[in-house]
Amino acid sequence: MASEQNGNEQDRQSYGDEFRELLESTFEYLPPQRGEIRSAVILQIDRREIIVDLGAKRDGIVPVSDLERLEPKFRDSLRVGAEIPVYVMNPRDQDDNLIVSINMGLQQYDWEKARALLTSEEVVEVTVKGHNRGGILVNWNRLEGFIPSSHLITTGSSGSRDTWDDLVGTGLVVKVIEVDQSRRRLIFSEREAQREWRAQQKARLLAELKESDIVRGTVTGLRDFGAFVNLGGADGLIHVSELAWHRVDHPRDVLKVGDNIEVYVLSLDKDTNRIALSRKRLLPDPWEVAQSRYHEGQLVDGTVTNVVDFGAFVALDDGLEGLLHLSEMGDGSLKEPYSYVKKGDRLSLRISHLEPEKRRVGFTQRWGTDAAPEGEGSAAPAGASAEGAAAPAVDEAAAAAQETPAEPAAES
Repeated sequence: MASEQNGNEQDRQSYGDEFRELLESTFEYLPPQRGEIRSAVILQIDRREIIVDLGAKRDGIVPVSDLERLEPKFRDSLRVGAEIPVYVMNPRDQDDNLIVSINMGLQQYDWEKARALLTSEEVVEVTVKGHNRGGILVNWNRLEGFIPSSHLITTGSSGSRDTWDDLVGTGLVVKVIEVDQSRRRLIFSEREAQREWRAQQKARLLAELKESDIVRGTVTGLRDFGAFVNLGGADGLIHVSELAWHRVDHPRDVLKVGDNIEVYVLSLDKDTNRIALSRKRLLPDPWEVAQSRYHEGQLVDGTVTNVVDFGAFVALDDGLEGLLHLSEMGDGSLKEPYSYVKKGDRLSLRISHLEPEKRRVGFTQRWGTDAAPEGEGSAAPAGASAEGAAAPAVDEAAAAAQETPAEPAAES
């Protein structure tokens, strides 16, 4: 009898626990609200709808109109048992159905990702879908966005707004600069992304490149102090002194924008993100064969590379460069060189002195004017004129350095 009473007491206690759990679960249950995002499990897939379980007292229905908005590839990948985000469109329609949207649920994930990108400042790729008067309309994942014209770098074939149609269907690298989901406003900037992308590419190149590497690049800009070369997303600088073995007055004299060239990596500065390059290190050094190729008194042809108060610098065809002093021009009576020669002139000269070990060569136009030497190839004393008077001593390298513009901070 006692055992029977104990059993009944246990049953009553068990029923009481179950009732409390049911009561608590009833109070804890929150019905789906319009605009809410919930995680759901696919229960059934039909041609006209998908049935999902989102933890409500009723199953949710994804209508065919929403399925048609999904990308075909994603729609075909859906399987029973898969977990997906859904957006509650109507908690109870006229037929007492719970209507949800997979497309808008996925969009919510994209809005959250966009907000994360706004914070992280990472760059992404968007696809151009059209344009209006103010800028470019783009698609990113399942959201539509906008690039104001002031934040656009890429233009059509003629570079004007009239050719923005050329951009439709193309991809642009951009950065998120504004997110306002309540107004469905997603703004991108190509200009900001380019700065970020260049920094990333330069960091990548600095990590991959080594000093003394030989790489190919495209000339992207010419300045007084040198040439910028794109090595695949980031620019390196060839200083004007590293363009050729002879003196280069301006980079445009040896290169033009768009040239595809090989360059030698001189140095890498990871602190300042600078890449120093050289072109002349890949060219034959004319001084290495100067002693065997040339001799004093030899008749040569050269091009004037620069004119200064004390004379003109002349480069031979192989790059060997030296000074034609004012006193060695013409008959030696000139007071200034500018009315006699100009940059780019071709001159016939003789070598007055040759010092390969010092990388110095001097030229003259007065060889044999007063006292011709025996034979055309006879040598005259180094640094002397035809009369035997010593030509003014000029350090060509130092003079060239005085004329070379200082290098400003290189663009990153």
